Amino acid sequence: MEAVPNSSTPTRRILCIDGGGIMGTYPAAFLAALEEDLGHPIGQYFDMIAGTSTGGILALGLGLGHSAAELRDLYVDRGPTIFGSTNGVRGRIIKAYRSVRRLFGSKHNADYLRAELQTVLQDKRIGDATTRLVIPAWDPHHRSVYIFKTAHHQRLKTDYKRLAIDAAMATAAAPTFFRQHRMPDNTGLLDGGVWCNNPVAVAVVEAITLLGWPADSLQILSLGCVNEVYTLPESPGIASIMSNLTRLFVSGQSHSALGMAKLLTGHEYEREAIFRVCPDAPAGFFQLDDTSKITQLCGMGASAARRERPRLERAFLHSRAEPFVPIYALNEETRHARAV
Repeated sequence: MEAVPNSSTPTRRILCIDGGGIMGTYPAAFLAALEEDLGHPIGQYFDMIAGTSTGGILALGLGLGHSAAELRDLYVDRGPTIFGSTNGVRGRIIKAYRSVRRLFGSKHNADYLRAELQTVLQDKRIGDATTRLVIPAWDPHHRSVYIFKTAHHQRLKTDYKRLAIDAAMATAAAPTFFRQHRMPDNTGLLDGGVWCNNPVAVAVVEAITLLGWPADSLQILSLGCVNEVYTLPESPGIASIMSNLTRLFVSGQSHSALGMAKLLTGHEYEREAIFRVCPDAPAGFFQLDDTSKITQLCGMGASAARRERPRLERAFLHSRAEPFVPIYALNEETRHARAV
């Protein structure tokens, strides 16, 4: 079924990107391949971009005007530094040490992640974004959701002043991999993947409720990192459940989010509204911090873009989105103030 814009209201295009650590190389490469023939950064073709964890990093970069190719290269060139990858005997020893350390604390040093992200995000603030952004994180102290947003509604008076690097570090602070990110106001935040690894439902709700966009005007491109294929025994015990615990919750949350988004947009029964792209892979083949398969992820993303390009061009890439005008704008005082 070909996507046909509603003639009475403008079509609103939304990009959603899942979490997945270094596997974010896949959606970055996918978008970079689509971007090659556009002549503009691909973020300019969407009215809203939502992303969680590694997807949140990509969303922030795209929303701030960076090309997908720049962000893909960040993963390719700096991923090994962020995750401290080394080869040979020394590398195996360090890997074993980190695995043991992960039993009692964070496996990786978040300072390396911050240093590399700083090269792209610099001192830009969320209010510098030229596209509406929705970036989920989690407040473990209040056990509540925490979502960074651009000033696309009258109520959103705070986040646009915050540094983009803080939003990126918070949404990517995966438990056991990185420590909590401490915001300038001392709020401690964790990875949005704790509750929202696939942000498609959050984005659709944001569009319909806060922005008032009609449900039948939405077109969503939802990009996953990897869909791990696994099975559970008929009567699973603790051992089999624990070995698949993260996969169980992540896949359950993702399918639930997609289901809600489909119901809200009328997808399948009324029209084609959600375009989901996420490759299947055997459980355990890719890891959140395994940089040895970055080249393979790049190739998979480029190949998928070649396959998906014809239908995505019609739905998303025919023209750039209308300029985003925020409700509140940065001024010299807010731009240089300490974000709290």
